[in-house]
Amino acid sequence: MESLIGDKSLVGAGDITKETEQVLSNLRDVLTKAGSSLSHVVQATCYLADMGNYAGFNAVYSKFFGAPRPARVCIQVGKLPLGAIVEVECIAVPAG
Repeated sequence: MESLIGDKSLVGAGDITKETEQVLSNLRDVLTKAGSSLSHVVQATCYLADMGNYAGFNAVYSKFFGAPRPARVCIQVGKLPLGAIVEVECIAVPAG
């Protein structure tokens, strides 16, 4: 999930906090529409353009995912679409 809004514009470009909030809000919305939720995520793969942003990313990520948090992999990548600095994908189970 990228830090995009409906018109495909990047939210908070270059700001790890704003981009992460938008990414996880988008992810939450997609999961809800699919009959799941962030609390049903069992694994997340997080892509950062710069691992120097890890602390800022992790602070926001921790607010969205309660304990226990899902298994997670965090990878630094060379480039993300539209110049984003964070992207998150996940595996979730259905709610209920």
